[in-house]
Amino acid sequence: MTSQTTVADATPDLGPRKGLRGHPWLTLLSVAIGVMMVTLDGTIVAVANPAIQKDLGASLADVQWITNAYLLALAVALITAGKLGDRFGHRLTFLVGTTGFAVASGAIALSDTVPAIVGFRVLQGLCGALLMPAALGLLRATFPAEKLNMAIGLWGMVIGVSTAGGPILGGVLVEHVNWQSVFYVNVPVGAVALILGVIILKDHRLENAPKSFDPLGIALLSAAMFCLVWAVIKAPSWSWGSSRTLIFLGASLVAFIAFAAWQTRIREPLLPLGLFRSVPLSAGTVLMLLMAFTFIGGLFFVTFYLQNVHGMSPVNSGLHLLPLTGMIIIGSPTAGAIITRVGPRIPLVVGMLLAAAASFGTATLDADSGTGVMSLWFALFGLGLSPVMVGATEVIVGNAPLQHAGIAGGLQQAAMQVGGALGTAVLGAVMAARVDHLLPGKWADQGLPPLPHDQLSGASDAVAVGIAPVPQQTPGPVAEKIITASHDTFVSGMSLSFTVAGVVALAAAAVALFTKRGENAGAAGAAAL
Repeated sequence: MTSQTTVADATPDLGPRKGLRGHPWLTLLSVAIGVMMVTLDGTIVAVANPAIQKDLGASLADVQWITNAYLLALAVALITAGKLGDRFGHRLTFLVGTTGFAVASGAIALSDTVPAIVGFRVLQGLCGALLMPAALGLLRATFPAEKLNMAIGLWGMVIGVSTAGGPILGGVLVEHVNWQSVFYVNVPVGAVALILGVIILKDHRLENAPKSFDPLGIALLSAAMFCLVWAVIKAPSWSWGSSRTLIFLGASLVAFIAFAAWQTRIREPLLPLGLFRSVPLSAGTVLMLLMAFTFIGGLFFVTFYLQNVHGMSPVNSGLHLLPLTGMIIIGSPTAGAIITRVGPRIPLVVGMLLAAAASFGTATLDADSGTGVMSLWFALFGLGLSPVMVGATEVIVGNAPLQHAGIAGGLQQAAMQVGGALGTAVLGAVMAARVDHLLPGKWADQGLPPLPHDQLSGASDAVAVGIAPVPQQTPGPVAEKIITASHDTFVSGMSLSFTVAGVVALAAAAVALFTKRGENAGAAGAAAL
């Protein structure tokens, strides 16, 4: 893993070259396979959680830890992992991350206790954090400015397809094989990514690359990110106004302030605050966070709507999301070409306006909405998200100096992870409040007897995910009334949640007005010169 090019400011040539190492399009193929493994894992595991819970006799809290341990490790380590890539080379960190992720996946499949699974999920998150920023760093160093957007478009297409395809593949594997197969599938994928990476990937080190570390900065940023993400994850169960939530949010704020103060005093900071003097880079980071809030937060409720309200299987619900996936497949490379021609600002603004329209449209769905109208709004969602996934990434990475490409990649991914967690938590709180407010009235409208106080909380929790709390041996007509009241309440909550998501998307469109093409995109590293 010693292949390396040292450059100061060179632009790569995509013309004919000798050998495979450093070839731009083969580099894209190699990193895309590794990235697909990580992003697929983000949604495929959700389908396996019920089977894991049943097989291992795990509690709900145990299953939550299986998800949260991965999310915490990934979010906390992303920026630090980007720094490691800038210091030791993105090729090395990509290969280490790919190998570690595949090994951890295999270890999870072989585990028969929840603590072991949680521990290996932490390792998965740390390795995923190494892999993701390194992939962007390699693309940035390999492709020239006029081809970078197309490369990021294809990279974004892989992320979108694997994210949306996770529930389909996970449903097939859990239904026809077992939950272990959901993790085993990463082993051959990781092996292919590793082999291609060893053969194809090439380091592009800069003369002014970081030479030292910032241990205190790493500790402060990790603490700040952990407290923030933990508070966001636990807020739905603790409530946003609880003392525990406020303590973690306060600790996060203090750690972020201390981190920022320390970064101004050290010679080689972990995250150079000067990066944020670039208005486009700052706007791109905020835009990525708001986009993830809208997309991931909204998609969370769509899966419950399809499976629990419409009664679809995980596989069938995944198939109903194909319009969204299909538009991402078509839209991402197309968006890359358009952004290369006209710049990112107009496509980003239009994309978020389309995402807002899709959010407001999804808010009009009811319990009886057909596949046609659902597909319309899902397709519009995918069409709007495509230019944002591509353009916001280019704005962040392209406006950062090449020696900080890894940090910029980590910043992009961290914004997406925090935005997704925040969207799920905030929109979840909106849903819960709406259900608590409406359920007693909807219940009474169906002529059902009032729920006892000790049963109301449990019923509200079930309805908040689209489940009708029908007791066993309930007569058919009564069960139908409970289902109607429950689904009407859930759909009303989903409508309000998507309305909030639409407002956030409009705010993101306003932020997109401050973006522009990366000033440093032309300083890409040499590709096998």
